[in-house]
Amino acid sequence: MKIIEMMGKNVEDATSKALDELKVTRDKVEVETLDEGSKGFLNIIGVKPAKIRVTVKRDSLKEAETFLMEVLQSMNMKAEVNLKDENNEIHIDLIGPNMGLLIGYRGETLDALQYLVSLVVNKNHDQEYKRVLLDTENYRAKREETLKRLASKIAYKVRVSGRVLKLEPMNPYERRIIHSSLQNDTYIYTFSEGEEPYRRVVVDLKKA
Repeated sequence: MKIIEMMGKNVEDATSKALDELKVTRDKVEVETLDEGSKGFLNIIGVKPAKIRVTVKRDSLKEAETFLMEVLQSMNMKAEVNLKDENNEIHIDLIGPNMGLLIGYRGETLDALQYLVSLVVNKNHDQEYKRVLLDTENYRAKREETLKRLASKIAYKVRVSGRVLKLEPMNPYERRIIHSSLQNDTYIYTFSEGEEPYRRVVVDLKKA
């Protein structure tokens, strides 16, 4: 975070000088007036310049993009990074060849990278938390549909057999999809058990 102090004939003049030096627009900075200055008598006697402190706001999108480009470069991968900030959620879509390497086994690599980007974006706790959603090749939507089908299949097996079934360990996001898919089932209820990263969803019949 860059901070400079600047003087000028007045606050507006000092601000203009600071923006020129920082090469940014007004919406990218926060301006604190340290001294409004004084025109003095007849603009000659007792003239005192205004003094301000200008802080460049953090650019979360730029920080996320820079971090991802560095990671991709270290992996000898090329990809287009598309970012947008909506309602304190940063949506990132990676487009390029061999994206399967970034997805990893059942999205583990993609989840890990998403977590690291979130750490970068939210490293300063004095700013509002931003949720990071990282995707490529529409993997998230495809995975969600796969999990919904799995939930229906498991629920059917439990209803037919009357036996409790435990799913393989999943991350919190995937467990929520299973829970949500079955929450309105008349005969089935779900809960999670175990400790991360081995926490899993358990599917059982509701008690009569």
